[in-house]
Amino acid sequence: MSELQLIYLDNVSLHLKEKHNFEWLTNMGEVFTVFDEQDSGNICFGVEKNGTKQFVKYAGAKTKEYRGQPEDAVVRLKDSIPIYEDLRHKHLIKLLDHFEVEEGYALVFEWFDGECLHSHWAFPPPHKYTHPDSPFYRYKILPIEQRLDSFKTILEFHLYVERNNYVAVDFYDGSILYDFKNNVTKICDIDLYKKKPFTNTMGRLWGSSRFMSPEEFELDSSIDERTNVFNMGAIAFGLFGGELDRSRSKWEAGEELYQIAMKAVKLDRLDRYSTVEEFFSAWDTASKQELVK
Repeated sequence: MSELQLIYLDNVSLHLKEKHNFEWLTNMGEVFTVFDEQDSGNICFGVEKNGTKQFVKYAGAKTKEYRGQPEDAVVRLKDSIPIYEDLRHKHLIKLLDHFEVEEGYALVFEWFDGECLHSHWAFPPPHKYTHPDSPFYRYKILPIEQRLDSFKTILEFHLYVERNNYVAVDFYDGSILYDFKNNVTKICDIDLYKKKPFTNTMGRLWGSSRFMSPEEFELDSSIDERTNVFNMGAIAFGLFGGELDRSRSKWEAGEELYQIAMKAVKLDRLDRYSTVEEFFSAWDTASKQELVK
């Protein structure tokens, strides 16, 4: 691989495979942070102007971890615009604007003071699970009441996704932002969510295998509500249990919730809850009972 280019923008620096013009970005305000490690072909920035912060997601540059072509990343980013518009929700980061620039495309979101629960580059495994500064570690030691409330936010959003005829694709702990100061959870990065009906035409779909159902690895399989039930159950094991270790001994949220989560992640899709709504109803009832114990 050719030598990476170091680029300075205001008080931050980033690495790219080739030099790139970001004058348009610095005109938006002061760049105070950058996220340049993603393998999606996107590069993200925090910018501030007149005391207002915004989050900018951009495709068009040759980012260091992306192996595809920038123009393909641009197409995917543009295709995500109607998804954010269709699924606009209080639990989803808010899309404010989007526009074309010379060599790419940018989406502008409202800034949210949350930390990503999968800060892979700052806290790669095993540090993600053990380092006291890791957002995931700090989340896992929160009182169970706060985590149940946080997970309810995730479920409420995906109930809305289901009711709007979409399926979640590539939802994982890196899509969860948590504001530790105010105990608020938001969803980000829903770029690959799909309108139903959606068929797996890839074999292995996009996503983290830690949270993916068997059908997300099977060519020509239907990706639907039962797929998303598995995804939500797997997320529950990430937030309340041992992630891929789904033993009872690792589970922290009570027996009834454990059984509900176990049903959600059944390998045979017909053994799961049929919809996110059905899963949410069972979980919410048991969760309320858990909180009054």
